[in-house]
Amino acid sequence: MRDATAAAHRELDAQMSAFDLAVLPGYRRFLEASAGALLPLEAALVDANVAKMFPDWPERTRRDAITSDLARLGRDAHGTVSVPPLTPSGMIGTMYVLEGSRLGAKFLLKAVADAGDPRLGEATAYLRHGAGKRLWQGFLARLADEEACDEDEAIEAARSAFAAFEQAADRA
Repeated sequence: MRDATAAAHRELDAQMSAFDLAVLPGYRRFLEASAGALLPLEAALVDANVAKMFPDWPERTRRDAITSDLARLGRDAHGTVSVPPLTPSGMIGTMYVLEGSRLGAKFLLKAVADAGDPRLGEATAYLRHGAGKRLWQGFLARLADEEACDEDEAIEAARSAFAAFEQAADRA
């Protein structure tokens, strides 16, 4: 899945790097863009019964974390993109993107911490979410166990999830 979605991942990284995380307006826009896609993607996962596939879903969801961060910065969290219903294979592809984004969050958190603005440091629940937990490894184990997964469908869903974040960033 990694190779098949590498171009979409690079495009999203390039787009998100335009947000200056060292200043309040840039960091706030980054969070608004992230929420714009995260909220509807997580809602689609819930509608598809993600908790059946991932019983630890309550531990994985970042809805409350990003909502809290934006509230600390004086904003409300809103979904800004439309997400189609997900099949089981579509859930795998979407989860691949959401779970993988935690890996990059470590680097983004460092940029926010280096900014030295305490307002930013107080609004990092989204970037810190899952730190110290083995959520990525748990996802990979579940992916390896998923025999009925249609790989092409999962890849397409992952690409769609990357595209949702790109669209949300365009609107932020």
